[in-house]
Amino acid sequence: MTQLPSVYLERAVDQMSQLPGIGRRTALRLVLHLLRRETADVLQLAGSLEELVQNVRYCQVCHNISDSETCAICSSASRDHTTICVVETVQDVMAIEATQQYRGVYHVLGGIISPMDGIGPQDLEINSLVERLAAGGIKEVIFALSPTMEGDTTSFYIYRKLPHEGIRITSIARGVAQNNQLHYTDELTLGRSITDRQPYKS
Repeated sequence: MTQLPSVYLERAVDQMSQLPGIGRRTALRLVLHLLRRETADVLQLAGSLEELVQNVRYCQVCHNISDSETCAICSSASRDHTTICVVETVQDVMAIEATQQYRGVYHVLGGIISPMDGIGPQDLEINSLVERLAAGGIKEVIFALSPTMEGDTTSFYIYRKLPHEGIRITSIARGVAQNNQLHYTDELTLGRSITDRQPYKS
């Protein structure tokens, strides 16, 4: 791409192109679009992003995105706190919640074990999951990780770490397509996979 006519435009395009799936041409198109918008609208967008990074935090219990120390799901008296659904990302929580088929709580790992990407068990929220179970009161753990080799490896690793006595360990049904990321699965299929979960087979 040729040099841009403004250093400020260049900086904005550089920052925008760092977003996932956004190349420099797309970033330039987005920045030029923002320049054509009303100043108040652009400043409102900038302000919302500033509020996002300053105020949004992660739940100290399940590691979901939250506005407070404990997320709305973990602090809800209407949820089944004896059942924990283990997922990779916050997006997976949103996908499962959209099905309205699950009333338990969650544990967000923050990814899956992937040696090719340099992600090991120590990089994930696995120890905090083990601590939650050690505290007692948990009757079921559901593995809802993407049905990929990395997802299966992560499930097996966690399975070996968890106490099994008195705890039912299950996994979502394989209605989710192999090698597909969980949050890209349609709500009906995902809802059925939660409802039809099966005992975890290591």
